[in-house]
Amino acid sequence: MKRVTLLVSALLVYLLVPLGAMAQDTSTQSPPVNGTLTLQQCVEYALKNQAQVRQSQLDEEIGERQIKAQLSGWLPQITAQFAAAHNIQRQQMVFEGVARPIGTNYTSNVLLQANQTLYSNDLLLASRAANFTRTVLDQNTKATKINTVVDVSKAFFNVLLTQEQLRILDENIIRLEKQFRDARAQYEQGLVDKTDYQRASITLASTRADRKRAQENIKARTAVLQELMGVPVGSDLQLAYDYNQMQQNIQVDTTQQVSFANRVEFQQLQTQRQIQVLNTRYYRWGFLPNASLYGNYNPLFFSDNFSDLYSKAYPTSQVGLQVAIPIFQGGQRLQNMRISELRETRLDLDLQNLQRRINTEYQTSLANYKSDYNDWITLQSNLQLAEEVYNVIKLQYNEGIKTYLDLIVAETDLRTAQLNYYNALYSVLSSKLDVQRALGTIAVD
Repeated sequence: MKRVTLLVSALLVYLLVPLGAMAQDTSTQSPPVNGTLTLQQCVEYALKNQAQVRQSQLDEEIGERQIKAQLSGWLPQITAQFAAAHNIQRQQMVFEGVARPIGTNYTSNVLLQANQTLYSNDLLLASRAANFTRTVLDQNTKATKINTVVDVSKAFFNVLLTQEQLRILDENIIRLEKQFRDARAQYEQGLVDKTDYQRASITLASTRADRKRAQENIKARTAVLQELMGVPVGSDLQLAYDYNQMQQNIQVDTTQQVSFANRVEFQQLQTQRQIQVLNTRYYRWGFLPNASLYGNYNPLFFSDNFSDLYSKAYPTSQVGLQVAIPIFQGGQRLQNMRISELRETRLDLDLQNLQRRINTEYQTSLANYKSDYNDWITLQSNLQLAEEVYNVIKLQYNEGIKTYLDLIVAETDLRTAQLNYYNALYSVLSSKLDVQRALGTIAVD
């Protein structure tokens, strides 16, 4: 009875300990967002909490476990087997013309076996490929982080752009409301006809509709940013920014030459080719034998009565060397070796094609950056001119020199110049990110 109790206790411990370990590692929820976040803080938060980044880090841990599982084949492999049988109908053999049963009613055996691999082509490949596999997993995580930095930064800029649009529309609505009141007062005093305040009413209603659209866009674009950052659902995300600092960070060295080795995609292909070279060597040396040492101990039990089955053991044991030589496989090894060599050549072509694609990506992103930068400089000057024109026409309208239509046109031009300026600002910031990604200079470590 004590043995049964101990066995049950051991079984419960065996089952519950893994469950306890699992229960300790269930914290997968992202931490809450505290206060307002700058762009750098948003990126740092995303690199720690975004689902894709965390999944790639988990893939690294899984890969490390898989490597250890593959390399465990170099360690001694020990197994135990137990068997017990009741021979209901025993085999019979004829002795002196009489059929007699052979064997006993009950048999049992316990087999303890140990095996130590001395050489295995499969295990040798796993050993040589272990570091390359770790490199592949690390490069996958790096690529995910680079994409995260770019995506989060662009989403951050989109939210700021929409917030700036909302601010501009709020300022315009304040001006338009005053203009509407002034135009109506002038009409009631008989100074102007009703078309002025009617136009003011139309413009004010349209601007309010634009403001409502901007408010909804802020919610949508903030949700996109929260998703990219891995922010828990329902969190309130507030952004902190400094336009002067952002404008200072617009500059990028356009004289840099693209270095293919800096791109993580190029590094990934190089690592894949190194692994493919190992596969070729694996097939080339596939004719070598697998060698291992083994030993076993096998006590046998048999009796006609079950109660006496384990009263006496009849053990057997042995140690030995086992060598398996692949003599002929129908040319399979040679064909696999040729396939692996062709895949090496294909990866060489992939590397050449990737170089051309990276160069095209860099030239395209650089051209976009230069164009966006020039637009930003031009629109910065246009904004100043639009503000001056509006202020002059506003004074002239108040003096009765200009018509209300002229004032509306100046107001529209000013709002358009303001919106275009901030669009250009965020476009050039996004283009700069594309240039940095094309150059492979985005730091994520």
